[in-house]
Amino acid sequence: MAKRDLYEVLGVEKTASLDEIKKAYRKLAMKFHPDRNPGDKAAEESFKEVGEAYAVLSDDQKRARYDRFGHDGPAMAGGGGAGGFQGFDFGEGFNPFDIFESVFGGRFGGDIFGQHGRGSRRGTPRGSDLSLELKLTLEEIAEGTTKKVKVKILVPCETCHGSGSRSSQTETCTRCNGTGEVRQAADSIFGRIVNITACPACNGEGKIVKDRCPDCQGGGVKRSEKQISLRVPAGVSSSNFQRLDGEGNAARGGLPGDIIVHFAELPHELFTRHGDDVFYEMEITYPQAVLGASIEVPTLSGPVKLSVPSGTTPGKMFRLRSKGIPHLSGQGNGDQLVRVTIFVPKKVGSRERKLLEELDEGDNSKSTAEKPIFRKIRDFFN
Repeated sequence: MAKRDLYEVLGVEKTASLDEIKKAYRKLAMKFHPDRNPGDKAAEESFKEVGEAYAVLSDDQKRARYDRFGHDGPAMAGGGGAGGFQGFDFGEGFNPFDIFESVFGGRFGGDIFGQHGRGSRRGTPRGSDLSLELKLTLEEIAEGTTKKVKVKILVPCETCHGSGSRSSQTETCTRCNGTGEVRQAADSIFGRIVNITACPACNGEGKIVKDRCPDCQGGGVKRSEKQISLRVPAGVSSSNFQRLDGEGNAARGGLPGDIIVHFAELPHELFTRHGDDVFYEMEITYPQAVLGASIEVPTLSGPVKLSVPSGTTPGKMFRLRSKGIPHLSGQGNGDQLVRVTIFVPKKVGSRERKLLEELDEGDNSKSTAEKPIFRKIRDFFN
């Protein structure tokens, strides 16, 4: 299978600056990060691929060698052997998460508290993360809220205190030969990548219990349910998430995982959100549009009065400053945009019809093209 061009992987031109390369990497790394694509092997491979591409193109010397020799660098350079360029760290030492953290500074861009999760030392088991969706109304997003959520979770077994053993007797794990590590090799664009993970048979301990706990069958953990209290700051969106360190599933003899909370915005019957602005469509009568009026308009913080000037036409947009969603940074609010539509009744009585016909014959009802204004309004709505 042909190896993809590194510039193509990041979606940049060969003349791209370092800032452009970093910007492209940040976008793709966020898109394919395993935390956002749990269980998606294709996304995981793409995450590794963009990490490899960035590792080369962000380094002037490596980029120059790649530009000169491409993927066949060692052969064209007259040496190097199999497995990619000499000096390109795409062997056992390469970790796409190290690249990610070097670029994001430990932050996963959508995480509202800037937490990236806690890595574990090699050989130290770590419980799995839990992912949940928290649905919020627009009012809760505008004001901030505290939610209590029940989650099903793995907790340490009380009988064996999380050890998995009825006694202290253990034996060497036959799968990892006591190292606590297993190695998996996979082909990459620069050769083979060896991924080292904790042994699943012994959870990275290198030993397995001989006398299993009867309550947890040696797993050291049991299923349970707990309630978590989650503080949601004002201004979050569906692109944000929050990581709760150490609140996830327990692991025998290791660290607990995390809970990753993804925010979801519920549809609103009145408002539509656009960034931190909210949009509202307001219907007024023809007399109010012609004569002007003071109209009460709903907002997320309560009703306010809006002055509609005389001669307002359909589609006119008004802006209510700072009546939108608070900025997540805590500095200021978005606005509320109010678009005017004019109510046209489907049926009118004989008296209203007569008045409308008289008005339609008046001089003020003609447009610059001598077109009756009511036909103009009718055409607009049609």
